[in-house]
Amino acid sequence: MSTILKPAEAEARYRAPALDKGLDILELLSREPGGLTRAELVKAMGRSPGEVYRMLERLVARDYVARSPEGDRYALTMKLFVLAHRHPPVRRLVAQAQPLMDGFARETGQSCHLAVADRDAALVVAQASGPGAWEFGIRIGASLDLVATGSGQTLLAFLEPELRDDLVRRWEGAERQAAFAAVEAELAIHRRSGYRVAESRQVRGVEDISVPVLAPGGHALAVLTCPYVHRLDGPHAAIAATLTLLRGVAERLSLA
Repeated sequence: MSTILKPAEAEARYRAPALDKGLDILELLSREPGGLTRAELVKAMGRSPGEVYRMLERLVARDYVARSPEGDRYALTMKLFVLAHRHPPVRRLVAQAQPLMDGFARETGQSCHLAVADRDAALVVAQASGPGAWEFGIRIGASLDLVATGSGQTLLAFLEPELRDDLVRRWEGAERQAAFAAVEAELAIHRRSGYRVAESRQVRGVEDISVPVLAPGGHALAVLTCPYVHRLDGPHAAIAATLTLLRGVAERLSLA
């Protein structure tokens, strides 16, 4: 009979220090568009210069990290981005969704984005903006909180119950579990409605319109969200009409 280890026990038992060092470097560089020097990495990681230098050289050799022409600064290459977009299901979904999302944005004058579940977050994998002179949207690659955002709550609402319960059990800390408990009743309402429309919890004056893209069985494969902005510069699609159009896009992408 196999033994199921708790996350902390598994982490202690299956430590891989070299891998951890490499991942630490990648995560640090991902937050610094201008890159970091070796000295800055050493300070941030709290490791010896020799440890960091050896790992940097391997990451440069494998083309995950590039060295500046001057040789004193390191930055991420596009390799991780390319690898992420080789994932066939996501790539196929984005390929099908992008022209539909572009059409939605043109018709409504609003932006929209597509997000998929990524462990304990929602990851934005596609985005479309309207044809006007300005835009309001979320960048591709953004990680969205599952409890505090429209996309995240919609994914939670339409996840398979077993997956959702397992996810909540794995969340550490009473504060995060309490935040989920506070919105649990709302999630049931969204499931019954088939969509979520509510004021943004991040930006005043924006209403998030979110609809699920469904997999066979009626559970969420992804979610489409329009951060609806009330514009003053002419006639634009109302929220009800925007919701109808967004649901139409979701239905064309759904496999249910």
